[in-house]
Amino acid sequence: MRTGITRAEFLRLSASAALFAMSPFALGAQTSSAPLRRRPIPSSGEALPVVGVGTYRGFDIARNDAEAWADCRQVLEALFAAGGSVIDSSPMYGQAEEAVGGLLTELKDHARAFVATKVWTQGRQQGVKQMQQSMALLQRSRIDLMQVHNLVDWREHLITLRQWKDEGVIRYLGVTHYTASAYDQLEKVLRAEHLDFLQINYSVSDREAEQRILPLARERGVAVLINRPFGGGSLLRTLLQRPLPEWAGDYACTSWPQLLLKFCLSHPAVTCVIPGTGNPRHMLDNLQAGRGMEADQAFRERLIQSV
Repeated sequence: MRTGITRAEFLRLSASAALFAMSPFALGAQTSSAPLRRRPIPSSGEALPVVGVGTYRGFDIARNDAEAWADCRQVLEALFAAGGSVIDSSPMYGQAEEAVGGLLTELKDHARAFVATKVWTQGRQQGVKQMQQSMALLQRSRIDLMQVHNLVDWREHLITLRQWKDEGVIRYLGVTHYTASAYDQLEKVLRAEHLDFLQINYSVSDREAEQRILPLARERGVAVLINRPFGGGSLLRTLLQRPLPEWAGDYACTSWPQLLLKFCLSHPAVTCVIPGTGNPRHMLDNLQAGRGMEADQAFRERLIQSV
């Protein structure tokens, strides 16, 4: 017999409020009074909304899957209505790039989107070919952020990315990883290269990045996107079986996901969190982490003790 509840079930406990929140009127009213906070990209000063969306799994959908397509469309509508913009994808995410491109064109919202994707192959020419394919799938003539995925052949690809940035094909460049086993190499790359962005794993249950990587990114003036903010999902599944801490309301948090995302945003090196989802209710819930009182040291200590 299954015990506990899933995130979807947890959110449905407030069904009437959630249904109202999903209406276009409610979305507009909510975000006009409480837009997402923004943080500057160190290399340019451009202000970036602190909550975005990752497209791994959730956006790996086909256009003829009407229900999934409608859900992902609502995810992007919720993101934009809240003043958000960051959409992170990759050629390794199945059909996600194609779905993002199709949805942005359908919504006529390419201008509002800050689109990030990745190069994930060996060799300079293969990298160029893959990135051109990504641009075609995303239906973009320029990519906001191109990242070397998991540091695969990063030396070769950074040569191309610097040239493309100079030519205006991309606006920013960076590197990514999702596991602490790569931190030694990441540290070397951060020290040796001038990067605009780093995408890295970080959560209240996975805090190794605090030791070297996040402080170094801040020192080097590199913006930080956070992936795996829910600890790969296992942490969130465990916490959803517990009541919220009494102090959660002090920070305008009404769910565990909001607490976990606010924890990531409480680190001064972090620019934006990009939890992955293709579920519009989850997107609405995640967006609340970018509103209300910002997390302080007391918040961090309390949450660490709570998990």
